[in-house]
Amino acid sequence: MIFEAIAELIAERNDCDVSEITPESKFADLGIDSLDTVEMVMELEEKIDMEIELDRKLETVGELVEYIESLKAE
Repeated sequence: MIFEAIAELIAERNDCDVSEITPESKFADLGIDSLDTVEMVMELEEKIDMEIELDRKLETVGELVEYIESLKAE
């Protein structure tokens, strides 16, 4: 569910197909910089109704998914 929500946000922002986004996709390769990541996380917070505090640099979609899932487990 988290991955799908992130993939949808990236696809909307980058005008690409959701199927092009994988857990191994690097944000830089998708044209997403650190500011874009912050904005995307803010949108994601609303979408999944959860506060996400990014305290580390995440390079791939999968890393972001794992980070959010670890927060949910707390």
